[in-house]
Amino acid sequence: MTEAKTRPLSPHLSIYKPTITMTMSIVHRITGMGLYAGTLLLAIWLIAAASGAAAFAPVQQFIASPFGRIILLGYTWAIIHHALGGMRHFIWDMGAGLGPERMMLARLTLIGSLVITVGLWVLGYAVR
Repeated sequence: MTEAKTRPLSPHLSIYKPTITMTMSIVHRITGMGLYAGTLLLAIWLIAAASGAAAFAPVQQFIASPFGRIILLGYTWAIIHHALGGMRHFIWDMGAGLGPERMMLARLTLIGSLVITVGLWVLGYAVR
């Protein structure tokens, strides 16, 4: 019989130390999936609004509930985070920000999305 050759193993997640860029990449994918659900909810709201008061009332009641507001807050954050993550990737695609500053860009994506989301909601309630 011949000796079994040992094959090299591919690196696994257990080998890598998690970094902010890895985390933001995962969050970018999760927010992208969440945007599907949020956009479906937006479409339902628009269709209900176009269908008349009887159809709009229960949808609006759900959206105005505390749970609905939490969903809207999450949707707002997801769309802003996803957009900022897309801009970060565009910067990388242009060949910039690939050095040590890539960690700063990832942090700015997270911080910026939180600040912009809170700012939009505060502004929205102030105008309301």
